[in-house]
Order: sequence, then structure tokens, then C-alpha cells
Amino acid sequence: MIASMTAFSRQQSHHTWGSLILEIRSVNHRYLDLTFKLPEPLRGLEMLWREEIKKQLGRGKVECQLRFQVQAQQQSELAIDQILLDQVISAATRLQQSLGSDTAINPLELLRWPGVLGESEVTNDEIPHEATRLLKNSLSMLLEARHREGAKLVDVIDERISRIENIVVDTRSKLPTILGQQRTRLLARLTELKVEVDQQRLEQELVYLAQKADVDEELDRLDTHLTEVKRTLSKGGACGRRLDFLMQELHREANTLSSKSVSSQTTQNSVELKVLIEQMREQVQNIE
Repeated sequence: MIASMTAFSRQQSHHTWGSLILEIRSVNHRYLDLTFKLPEPLRGLEMLWREEIKKQLGRGKVECQLRFQVQAQQQSELAIDQILLDQVISAATRLQQSLGSDTAINPLELLRWPGVLGESEVTNDEIPHEATRLLKNSLSMLLEARHREGAKLVDVIDERISRIENIVVDTRSKLPTILGQQRTRLLARLTELKVEVDQQRLEQELVYLAQKADVDEELDRLDTHLTEVKRTLSKGGACGRRLDFLMQELHREANTLSSKSVSSQTTQNSVELKVLIEQMREQVQNIE
């Protein structure tokens, strides 16, 4: 299945020792970029979780946030980092002396200093096991969401492919008429100017102009790239980078088609092609 890199999942559980709330957010990214926000007592889970996520996800910027709330009866006393507190008091005292201030230090402000008031120590072995269970469930939900979003992206891309194929067919069918009109206009202009020309040289120039305006090769390559896009989507899996490369190739052919345009019809078609290809490229950016 095709998976989007954009998804969200949330899991929570409540127990006698407290509650756990886990949220995982995923957005598009060139590689797999993992960020963890874990409570200090459970920070040791990061390496295990990192390996677990790598087994499931190939690309994306993933933020994993776990909140742990201890039940009131579990919190017998506040956990204060006395060493850090002494350092903060010492620094505040020196600052007061330097500024010549005699304002008393606010104890509540000291407790708000990051790290001074820590979380209660976790001693229940069940808590890390429960947190890891939440991770696995949340990852499963995240994958389901990524696949649902991926299916929607495929539908959007398929619709754009159909429109591009119609434009290619339309351009190819009109090409003989466009080349014939170009030849007729040139001959009419020469007649209007009453210029004597070498017929053999004229035919050579007409052939040269026809070759210069011929976009059959570009149209064939567009068809080839579109076929490869459809094959890649049907194959599934982590194919975002390959699809992004194919979008670049499609855009290159559309640019060439535009540069060779000799009529408003082919110019309009090439512009429409660029718009549709850019729309596909935006969707492909979200595919894993």
C-alpha cells in the first residue's frame, strides 16, 4: 500500500499508579527524523522506541510525546534537586550584589527554574511496559492513518494522470494540422511579399521548421513516464523518492514541449501540463 507521511495518533491508559498519554505526529521529510519528548523517569525508553519505530516507518519527521501523570497518593513529597537549587540561589545572590539590589529572592520563582522541581521517582516496573504497549498501539493507528491518507493521494494522482494522458492524445492528434497550417502561412507570406525563392531551398527550410516543431518524441516520453508512475503506484511500498524523480522528468518534457510550441493550442496544452504535473508533485511530496 502507498503510505502518506502525514498522520496523527493518540493513545492513553489509566491505572492505580497514574495515567499515560502518548501522541505521535508525522509529517513529510526527506529522511526518517525522530524526536522524542519523554518524562525524565521514562527517558530510558527512547532507544527501544527508536528501534521500534524504525521497523515500521521509512520516512517522515516523527514527533513522539509521552505525558505521565502520577496519582496523588503516589506523590509523597516533592522531588527537589538540592544541588541545582543551591547553584541557582548562589547565582541569584551574586546577581543581586552586582546590581546592588536588596530584594528578597522569591522561593516560588526558584522552584519554577527548569530541573529544580523534578518528577517523583518511578519505581513501578509496570509503567515502562505499559508505555511501550501504548507505543505499539499508537504506531499501528498511525500506520492505518498513513495508509488511508496514501490511498487518497493515489486517487488524486490517478485523476491528474488521466487528464495529462488526454492532453497528450489531443496534442498528438492536432500536430499534423498545426504543421500544415505553419507551412500554409509561410507560403502565403512569401506570396504576399512577391519574393522569388529557390524551391529546393524552400522545401529544405520547411522540412527544418517541421522537424523543429515536431514534439512526437516529447509526447512519447510523457507517455513512458506516465506509465512508469502508474506502475510504481500499483507496486506500492516506499516509492516517494522514485515518484519525485518521475515528476521532474515529466516537468522536463512539458518544458521542452512548451519551447517547441508553434501554435496557441500547443502552448495552452503545455501550460496545462505544467499545472497538472506541479499538482502531482505536491502530492508526491507527502508519499513515503
